[in-house]
Amino acid sequence: MARVVVEVMPKAEILDPQGQAIHRALGRLGHGGVTDVRQGKRFELEVSDDVTDAQLEEIAESLLANTVIEDWKVIRTEVLA
Repeated sequence: MARVVVEVMPKAEILDPQGQAIHRALGRLGHGGVTDVRQGKRFELEVSDDVTDAQLEEIAESLLANTVIEDWKVIRTEVLA
């Protein structure tokens, strides 16, 4: 078994209203120095050893991310006993 993380973020050219709202709130709360915020999604999957990287990429691309407006990255983080 392995743990896999799929990170999904809005593409750089896509407006991120949630990130902008967080950025404004940080300023109002007195947290200066933050120049930008982008909000994304994180998925953690536990998969069997026979799941290939190609299968994980297909899962991310077809189900977890909207590839028109989002980029995604698959990361194998650890092997589970």
